Amino acid sequence: MRTFRNPVLPGFYPDPSAIRVGEDYYLVTSSFEFFPGVPIFHSRDMVNWRQLGHVLDRPSQLNLDDTLPSMGIWAPTIRYHDGLFYMITTYVDNDKNQHNFYVTAADPAGDWSDPVWLEDAPGIDSSLFFDEDGKVYYTGNRVPPEGQDYPKHMDIWLQEIDLALGKLVGPKHSIWQGALKVAHAQEGPHIYKIGAWYYVLIAEGGTGHTHAITIARSRSVTGPYEGHKANPILTHRHLGRAYPIVNVGHGELIETQHGDWWMFCLASRTCGGYYRNLGRETFLTPVQWENEWPVVNPGKGVLELNSPAPDLPETRWPQLPARDDFDDKILSLVWNFLRTPRGEFWSLEERPGALRLHLKPEQLSRVSNPSFVGRRQQHLSFRAAADMAFKPAAEGEAAGIVLMQNADNHFRFELVLQEGEAVLQLTERRGGSEQVLASVAYLLGKVQFKVEARGQDYSFYYRSGEAEKWIALYEQADGRVLSTDLAGGFTGAYIGMYGSSQGAESANYADFDWFSYEEID
Repeated sequence: MRTFRNPVLPGFYPDPSAIRVGEDYYLVTSSFEFFPGVPIFHSRDMVNWRQLGHVLDRPSQLNLDDTLPSMGIWAPTIRYHDGLFYMITTYVDNDKNQHNFYVTAADPAGDWSDPVWLEDAPGIDSSLFFDEDGKVYYTGNRVPPEGQDYPKHMDIWLQEIDLALGKLVGPKHSIWQGALKVAHAQEGPHIYKIGAWYYVLIAEGGTGHTHAITIARSRSVTGPYEGHKANPILTHRHLGRAYPIVNVGHGELIETQHGDWWMFCLASRTCGGYYRNLGRETFLTPVQWENEWPVVNPGKGVLELNSPAPDLPETRWPQLPARDDFDDKILSLVWNFLRTPRGEFWSLEERPGALRLHLKPEQLSRVSNPSFVGRRQQHLSFRAAADMAFKPAAEGEAAGIVLMQNADNHFRFELVLQEGEAVLQLTERRGGSEQVLASVAYLLGKVQFKVEARGQDYSFYYRSGEAEKWIALYEQADGRVLSTDLAGGFTGAYIGMYGSSQGAESANYADFDWFSYEEID
């Protein structure tokens, strides 16, 4: 029997939403303050995925200026109807106000339209449902109209939407308030019509350890909905904090072309205790139906790291090389910016075969758009390396590689000019306070960096070229600073290239000849 390994999308890919169109499967996830927004993937077997692009890849679609860590784009939903793909999502601003919008495309690889913003659409985790009678419904969560009975008490609501006009029409319907009042934070609703029943699948319990997936059903799309007596249909909150997969929730049901049912959901893998550096990842698990209710992973009821694969022809895609030599004219889809990129601060053409980062005054330790190009950490143990040419010319100018959870929690491994001397320096920023872990004078203008992480032990090395031996600058730094459990928020760790002129204008730049990333045992 063919098996697969969870997560099917490792690293920071939370809140999965997926659809099937014929024999093709498409999936999107949240992206928060990172640009481009909403990565979109394609699969033929639900296990092996290739990234097609990003739904929100133009500044006209996504303005993330000054967006705080873990704000921005939350919980997209992808749907398909009559030859058109829809992606609907919530932009959460710094005051935690929610703004819901959707975009469309004939081709999921893009281009996607500019946003259609919806008025009077409170709450988060918006979704669309196309009913058999031609009507389309919007659903999300909100504070109950009658008020909250307990903290984070939320109401799942539904309203018809006129997609031609781009607005909600008719009355709002409160359709469900979850399985248990102790669960709280009812969110992430998806509606399905299966047989004679309408089902609403939601997340409850918050996105932390008590996260769960619950379900209700009705003969009418507007309700009343009855909750399943077996709720929650999936959670790990009862398994304890030592279980290797935690905070399971935010599900999406999907039927294969052969009539089999599966569920995508988010969960996290812990490392070195209850620490989640990778953030929330995308998992897959089988579903069967009994008495017109879903049973998740029958006989087990939990997510597994190894599981029998779907009964679909295995389709593997070409793997991206571990090393990016920056020989293309466009950046690989694995790379992201912090917030919407402003200014021409990066180039693949000014020095062909290298990524040039121009120093910007913005700093990684501020809520800004720094000169940063990064990718997700996707494995609990990994090796990352980069080749950089850079000569700091003014006091404080710095460039190198960074490992980041957010502005207040990260490592910076940089070549920096301090008191007129060029030094290689490792800085840890934890909770907004910085300390230099190691520093050494370095007079050459070319350096190679390497980071090796084995669990929560992160070690940092350098050398002048590939013929030289790696020199340890600092070994076994505490990687827990990159976990959401210390740093807070909803994202996962990033690794990338960075340069700053520390508040001053500068014409200087750093050239990165290559960057590599790979899993290690």
